[in-house]
Amino acid sequence: MRGQVSCRLLLLLLCVTSLQVAYGVTNSQDAAALKSLMSQWQNVPSSWKQSTDPCDAPWDGIQCTNGRVTHLLLPAMNIKGKLTDDVGLLTELQYLDISSNPDLGGSLPASIGKLQKLMNLILQGCSFSGTIPSEIGNLRNLTFLALNSNKFSGSIPYTIGLLSNLYWLDLADNQLTGSIPISSGTTPGLDFLVNTRHFHFNKNQLSGTLNATLFSSNMNLIHMIFDSNNFSGPIPDTIGLMKTLEILQLDNNQLSGNIPTNITSLTGLNVLNLANNQLTGLVPNLAPLTNLNSLDLSNNSFASSTAPTWMTTLNSLYTLAMENIQLTGQIPPKLFTLAQIQQVLLDSNRFNGTLDMGSNLGQNLEKVSIRNNSITDANVTSSYNGSISLINNPLCQLAKYSNNLYCQNQQNLTPYTTSLTRCGSTTCPNAQMLSPRNCTCAYPFSGLMVFRAPSFKDISDTAMFQELESSLWSQLTLAPNSVYISDVAITGDKYIEANVALFPMSGLYFSASDVIRLGFDLNNQTYQAPAMFGPYYFIQYPYQFPGSGSSSSSISTAAIAGIAVGGCVVLIALALVAVYALKQRRKAKEAAVLANPFASWGSGGKDDGSAPQLKGAKYFTFEELKKCTGNFSENNEIGQGGYGKVYKGYLANGVVVAIKRAKQGSMQGAQEFKNEIELLSRVHHKNLVGLVGFCYEQGEQLLVYEYVSNGTLRENLVGKGGMHLDWRKRLQIALGSAKGLAYLHELAHPPIIHRDIKSTNILLDDSLTAKVADFGLSKLLADTQKGHVSTQVKGTLGYLDPEYYMTQQLSEKSDVYSFGVVMLELITARQPIEKGTYIVREIKTAIDQYDQEYSGLRDMIDPKILNQAKNIGLRKFVQLALECVQDSASNRPSMNEVVKEIEIILQNDDDSTRTTSVNSSNDFGNAANLPKHPYSDQDPIIRDISSNAFDSSGAYPYQAYIEPK
Repeated sequence: MRGQVSCRLLLLLLCVTSLQVAYGVTNSQDAAALKSLMSQWQNVPSSWKQSTDPCDAPWDGIQCTNGRVTHLLLPAMNIKGKLTDDVGLLTELQYLDISSNPDLGGSLPASIGKLQKLMNLILQGCSFSGTIPSEIGNLRNLTFLALNSNKFSGSIPYTIGLLSNLYWLDLADNQLTGSIPISSGTTPGLDFLVNTRHFHFNKNQLSGTLNATLFSSNMNLIHMIFDSNNFSGPIPDTIGLMKTLEILQLDNNQLSGNIPTNITSLTGLNVLNLANNQLTGLVPNLAPLTNLNSLDLSNNSFASSTAPTWMTTLNSLYTLAMENIQLTGQIPPKLFTLAQIQQVLLDSNRFNGTLDMGSNLGQNLEKVSIRNNSITDANVTSSYNGSISLINNPLCQLAKYSNNLYCQNQQNLTPYTTSLTRCGSTTCPNAQMLSPRNCTCAYPFSGLMVFRAPSFKDISDTAMFQELESSLWSQLTLAPNSVYISDVAITGDKYIEANVALFPMSGLYFSASDVIRLGFDLNNQTYQAPAMFGPYYFIQYPYQFPGSGSSSSSISTAAIAGIAVGGCVVLIALALVAVYALKQRRKAKEAAVLANPFASWGSGGKDDGSAPQLKGAKYFTFEELKKCTGNFSENNEIGQGGYGKVYKGYLANGVVVAIKRAKQGSMQGAQEFKNEIELLSRVHHKNLVGLVGFCYEQGEQLLVYEYVSNGTLRENLVGKGGMHLDWRKRLQIALGSAKGLAYLHELAHPPIIHRDIKSTNILLDDSLTAKVADFGLSKLLADTQKGHVSTQVKGTLGYLDPEYYMTQQLSEKSDVYSFGVVMLELITARQPIEKGTYIVREIKTAIDQYDQEYSGLRDMIDPKILNQAKNIGLRKFVQLALECVQDSASNRPSMNEVVKEIEIILQNDDDSTRTTSVNSSNDFGNAANLPKHPYSDQDPIIRDISSNAFDSSGAYPYQAYIEPK
């Protein structure tokens, strides 16, 4: 049998070589590998059968560079069969995602180790079994490894410790056994993975102790999810050294001993779950963990104690679970007044006395469960409408409580489901579903979304799930309200899972390429769920394409051999004749590309005649940019995000630039890429980041910008940029950003709406001059459309104009709203949405509750400027920001007006600090007589504020690196 397979592969290789010479562009080795896989798999995409050349057509799920296959992406295609050794021939492969194909399985071939350029390997939700091959340690470029939700057995290969670039390691939900491998001598172990951010090993059969050497202060873990295994022994105190940790889940194991006291040094923890172990001793004082959203210590053997007072100080808590841990005495009433608290679960303890929930309850409190305790009475305010369960407490024996709901089994809160009320009684044919966007029937892209470490447990929380919906359609570039969420549930592991359906913008179906794109964006964590949902994985349901069935694409070995031999005899004869013609054609094609870099600009690799209209931007070849970044060396990497990476480069003339390289699988559409190039090449202003050039070839999208050295405004507000931003500098940054926007709105021809103003898109150069960046979502506002444009809602949550969100009517006032949010960031240094709170609402509430001196804002102001900001200037700045974030666009000022107001605030601030020089300055004395366009390059006031403020050629790391959660 092995000989037959080798013969078949040799014949295929010979045949495909001839095909390439005569007709095709795909490398013969890659074509042979793909055709061999196709012969082994059922239900491959129809395009694989319609073309003989994978790269030239191209086949669905295949992307190529210079005839070499770099992407094999076939998530949820209902593929049946095995992954054979032939995959090892795809030696240029960088991305392999064949997840969510439940009938694709067998062992993972050792030849996977030959794919040494592989960066993403995603096999989740298949049926792979057997051991994980040790050859996986050869994939030294691997950054993302997801083998979860399969049937892998045996131990974790120690060679995974060699994957030093690994960012995401997910081995969860398999049948893995043994201990976690630790290095010894020259043998590697997982303690080598100091740069890995995610260890997801939950739901296996791993055992042994958690070796103390696995953890160190050098590690950068943010998620340590080890629940539902068989780990035993103590929790090592070295866990307390990992200050970056945000989620620690060790529940459902057999851990024993005390909780290490230095766990309190993990001040960034959001989720701490140690439930269902055999832990003993006293629970340490967790008061320093002020960022905790979820705490579960249930079902352990702690020493008996009264309810600790520290739990009433954790103001960020959403869920508190301390069931069956021998707590005694009275429940502190203050516990129910915590600002964010949703659920308090204290079953099976020894609490006694009166349950006091009389006043000042937290607004979000939904569930209180104190069953199996010794509560004798209850004082509950009549305004509370959540659930309380006191079953098996003495008070339920009293006549006045015997029929009370507290003492009866209460129905759980109704889980969230996207509303279809407005669709009436409309029904759909079998397999179709009703879209909540327009109440029409279609075949949705759907799957099961599982959140392993949610910070909340209230599955009826409408606001939370609506935020999830909006993040899905906005990040995945779908139409607004085209997401349907149903069947939300809490699993036995206390995960939250939900069925998610995404609907096409028009028609009944998504295209195959759209299905692949959506699956890949969800599988490789390009999509980032709201922070409160925590880390997720997505198991996609097979998509029902038009006319899809269960037809097999298998061909017998004899048939393949016969076809190959007969065809090759003819084709080899033609090959020699075709060689010269092919070489000539390639030379001509290369020359044409150099002469016309837009030959493949259109979608699908076809020229649609829409090359961008450039003014001053240079076209670079891929080889030029490769050379000036040292082959995109890690040493030159200066930024990273969902789009890809940014590199510092040195052009041949010595100019320093920043090169944004979109990663494969997350590139902009051709239209958006073209849009950004055209806009940036046309606009020239000292407060807008300058475009030097671009590259669009070899399947790459690269933009070359001026280099802006001091990072983003967001980085510097939180201290990562290394610059101290006092009050005056923040005013200058606000003014510069406003001028850049005002230029786009008023002086650009035609006017431009940015559509994605946020603090990570405002860059600071050597002089802290603000430069607005990232025009990928921008819209032209032609004179004939002045006022608004109807468009699909895009932008970033927290900065989105609510009127634009509701009406889809975009105007320049949408940018004003986003800029108002940035102004509030400048005051508070907080993110727009932080721990479930929205900065606009928080500041409005604080001001509503206090006098006109805005004293209520004192606790919200960034401590770095609290003593510097002059009261009158601060009040005026806040007032201006709140005018910018008015719900109605008509009530917001224009950016021109915003510029003038900030200049007046800045002038008054200058008056208060430099009264002598200012009194003699005519420039500062004529604020009322500002030029018509005060943001123009000739503005005398700004030149006087900082004579060198705008002389720098600038810098650019483009966008802050945003960690997936």
